[in-house]
Amino acid sequence: MKTLLFIHLFSCNFLVFAQLSDNSADTAFDFWIGEWEGTWDEGDGQVGKATNSITKTMDGKVIEENFVIYQGQSKGFVGKSLSVYQPQLYIWKQAWVDSQNGYYDFSGQFDLDKRIFITDKKMLKDKVVLQRMVFYNIEENSFTWDWEMSEDGGKNWNLSWRINYIRRK
Repeated sequence: MKTLLFIHLFSCNFLVFAQLSDNSADTAFDFWIGEWEGTWDEGDGQVGKATNSITKTMDGKVIEENFVIYQGQSKGFVGKSLSVYQPQLYIWKQAWVDSQNGYYDFSGQFDLDKRIFITDKKMLKDKVVLQRMVFYNIEENSFTWDWEMSEDGGKNWNLSWRINYIRRK
């Protein structure tokens, strides 16, 4: 079985990502398809809750996400993403928009058992800022999702938000 080796360049450091079979790179985010309930600790003893509906559209080539917070400090927040695999570049791309005028452009990566969407580097003041979403602990009916930020070009990451997902029945 042939494998693809994903390599991404950050500054002068090479990061090597998981090897996926020729036929699995385009389905690497299929675990995400479904109806999900997300919960997180809001830090004040309260629990935030959201639904996330993930479907395939456009002849199964695009993954569409519809995220809605229905309980917690950010109740009413709505987000949507479209993700697509570009086989000619061996990369996933995602565009995210939300009800707070947010827009993010991500590229997908694989790190062993993790699936990652990461932004390009941006200079903010004197810092090289990156943001990423990390999907891990991936099981058939659950996974963990972290939103992380780096202000040193990806050397160190700080957790901003962790959501625990359970598949809705």
